[in-house]
Amino acid sequence: MSDLQIRPVTADDHEAWLPLWNAYLAFYKTELTDAVTQSTWQRFLDSNEPTNAALAWQNGKAVGMVHFIYHRSNWSINWSCYLQDLLVSVEQRGTGVGRKLIEYVYATAKKDGADKVHWLTHESNATAIQLYERIAERPGLIQFRKPL
Repeated sequence: MSDLQIRPVTADDHEAWLPLWNAYLAFYKTELTDAVTQSTWQRFLDSNEPTNAALAWQNGKAVGMVHFIYHRSNWSINWSCYLQDLLVSVEQRGTGVGRKLIEYVYATAKKDGADKVHWLTHESNATAIQLYERIAERPGLIQFRKPL
């Protein structure tokens, strides 16, 4: 994994990003319209948007992606960072790519003035939870939601 590089996406990365995005959606058994996918991609490229994306590259191939969003919190003066989406290609799972992507978000968020990174995962995502429990706190909160 010594040649692993993580960097923010550029406009030229769409073809490398899209299969990872589609695999992420498939993992969570969901579908989004092309309009939502296109809007999401455009937000990553807009410096006025608080949403960000990075790809992990190995031997010229994108092997992982992470999306994160800065937001205000009523509990802090500084920004918070929500790590919204994380995926490592099936071939690279268990090699440390996921950890490196999260560490990239930690470092970027700290540099950008955030004082917290937080995220959710599905309770059935046991493999990821094993990693998350080693590199972050599990606060015991339960999520509730209501689609509008």
